[in-house]
Order: sequence, then structure tokens, then C-alpha cells
Amino acid sequence: MVHSMEELLTAACEGEPGRLAVAVAQDSYVLDAVVKAADAGIADPVLVGDAKKIAQILEELGADPTTYAIVEEPDKAEACQVAARMVRDGDADFIMKGIVDTAVVMRAILNRDNGLRLGGTISHDLVLEVPGFDRLFHVTDAAMTVSPTLEQKVDLVRNAVRVAHALGNACPKVAALCAVEKVNEKMPCTVEAAELARMNAEGEISGCIVDGPLQFDNAVSVEAAHHKGIDSPVAGVADILLVPDIEAGNMLVKAAEYFGRAKKAGVIVGAKAPVALTSRASSAESKLYTIALARLIARGLAA
Repeated sequence: MVHSMEELLTAACEGEPGRLAVAVAQDSYVLDAVVKAADAGIADPVLVGDAKKIAQILEELGADPTTYAIVEEPDKAEACQVAARMVRDGDADFIMKGIVDTAVVMRAILNRDNGLRLGGTISHDLVLEVPGFDRLFHVTDAAMTVSPTLEQKVDLVRNAVRVAHALGNACPKVAALCAVEKVNEKMPCTVEAAELARMNAEGEISGCIVDGPLQFDNAVSVEAAHHKGIDSPVAGVADILLVPDIEAGNMLVKAAEYFGRAKKAGVIVGAKAPVALTSRASSAESKLYTIALARLIARGLAA
């Protein structure tokens, strides 16, 4: 089981490198991560975008552009379509978002002609390594699903569980987060959390243990859960944090990163292939972890 980002990199280096299509690759942080991933044997990249700018940045990074496959496509939207078609045609195992809006990448993923949709909700899973904790945390959904319905939350849990499984966690513990830990009819989040727990108990959601509603402290701190007298197999030891909406998720992961100095990796899951996706402002280090995470997920899908 992978417990840290360094272990994630080590696991991603095993076996043959994954075939990576980078959409709109002309960005120094993106290419820095891609070069490191290629050197480590994690990914065999194809760089789609402005070929001249890509080559220039590679040279600035000390890499030889002639050793990389570069596809000239200056239009950002079409570059994303090219990357998606590479997965469709079996020429790539996964995609990475370069210097382009997420919405543009998603249009390529959702384009029916590209055949990447599998049915169900496509969601974002953000993996965090937080100092002081002995495990990685998954946060969903902090980037795509604005205000998930109960049906969408089921998909979000299933998608996050697949990611956890790819990291060797055979039975991740899922906390359905709310502002309180008791069901309150005036707070729909708590009602849906309890319903998710029931569905898990009855086998409708499998491969994990789900409980809720749980407050954030009760989900991640054994001491806090014990102090409040909460008896739950998830309380204090949660691996997956299901947030009630995108605003709560976004603030949680940004606080973890900027206040807690957490390391992060993010992927879009629920399609034919994972999409390595972090904020355009994310560091090259974070993008490298993201490539490694997407590689492990793609390996699992191909198994």
C-alpha cells in the first residue's frame, strides 16, 4: 500500500512506462514534470501543442527536444482533442492537462466521437500527503462536481475507491463529511451521508467502508472521535473524504496545501483513461506526483 508521494513515485516506476499524451504542453512546470517522469521511466510522453515553444522550453530545462515526440497543434482546444483521440485509438494510456482550462480538456473527454465516456459521473480525486499523518488522503470532489446529488455521490465514492485500490488500499475507509455528525432533516448533506452508509452496509457500494455524517475532525483524528464518543470503523481513520460540495472541497485542499504544507496529486477518473490534472499554478513537483498517480490508475485499468 502506498503511504506517501515518494512511495507513489517508486510504485509508478515499476514495469514499462505508460504512454502519456500531454495536451497543450508548452509550459515550463508541465514539461519539467514530464521530463522527470520520462527520465524515471514513469511515462513515455507525446507532447501536443505549440511545437516551437515546447522545444524552446525543453532546451531551457536541459532536455534534448529531438528525443521527444512532439505533435504540432497550436490551437488549444484541438490539442486536447488530439490527446483524447490518442487514447481512443490506443496510442496513449492516459492524458495530462497542460496550460489550458479544465473545461477545454473536459470537452475533449466528453466528446462522444472520442469514445472515452463509460457512463456514470466523471469526477476529480485529489490525493494529499499531509505532514503528521501516516496515510494519504483522497478528497472528492474539489474540482469538478459542483453540488453533487446522492446518485453522483455514489459515483464519486466509487471513483475514489478505484484510485485507492490502485494505490494498494484494498478496503479504504470513506467519510461522508458534513458540518455535524448527526442526521438532521434540515441539512440534506447529513441525510445523504446516512444513506450512503446504508448503501455500503447493504452491498450497493462495495470495496470500501462508508460512514457518515462525520465532521472533519472526527474523520481524521482518533483523539477527536474518541473525545466525542463516536463509535465508527471510519472515525479518525478515514482515507477518503467525500465533501458535500465543490466549495467545501476546494477550501479544504487549498488549506491543506498552503497552511498544512501538504503535497498533492490530482486526477480525473470515471472515463476510459485517467487525466492527470492539477491547477495550472501547481508546482512541477505536484505535477510529477500527478503523472505517477495517473500512471498507476491506468495500469490498473489495463490489468
